[in-house]
Amino acid sequence: MKVSFHGHSVVAVETKSHRIIIDPFLTGNNLTDLKPDDVKADVILLTHGHNDHVGDTELIAKNNDALVIAPNELAVYLGWKGIKVHPLHIGGGREFDFGKVKLTQAFHGSAVTDEENKEIIYTGMPAGILLTVDDKTVYHAGDTGLFSDLKLIGELNSIDLAFLPIGDNFTMGPDDAKIAAEWVRAKRVVPIHYNTFPPIKQDPYAFAESLPGGVGKVMEVGDSIEL
Repeated sequence: MKVSFHGHSVVAVETKSHRIIIDPFLTGNNLTDLKPDDVKADVILLTHGHNDHVGDTELIAKNNDALVIAPNELAVYLGWKGIKVHPLHIGGGREFDFGKVKLTQAFHGSAVTDEENKEIIYTGMPAGILLTVDDKTVYHAGDTGLFSDLKLIGELNSIDLAFLPIGDNFTMGPDDAKIAAEWVRAKRVVPIHYNTFPPIKQDPYAFAESLPGGVGKVMEVGDSIEL
């Protein structure tokens, strides 16, 4: 499969038969190279309900008749908008025709913010995503702080590629993400969730170089990796 990075936490995966996009925050994301109307996706995977992760899910899903897989409460919320959804919850996994999706813990929040009405809509627990296709596993940690069960995730899964947030302020910073990288034991680790907004400005290259064994890799917007 081909895995590409598109700014902030946006990751796209192409398999032999499906196009998958994770956390498609495009509108309002000055670092992405994608436009919502141009995205072709069969499946959308969401880690949590914050606007900078749900992003353009509704438009992309309706344009493509795509299946949205998300934590339960977020899936229910999106289902009410007429989107085709499949709910999962933390620790739960399911085999789909494109591969297996399992949700992991993430320590963060999860809500849709309606700024016009000054309303915050709770959308359940945040999550990370383990996506396994043809014996290759991609781990997208979502937004999270450092937590010790990342060790367990690394012990129980053979992770080929991990996407870890490094922005600090809202998630792990580089120092904690370095520990997380050690714990998840991925063959390659890519930093995400940085430089989109001033509070999360970081040097991804310094982070990648800090990881032992050359596992750190910075993906510029539009870069891809074949697994």
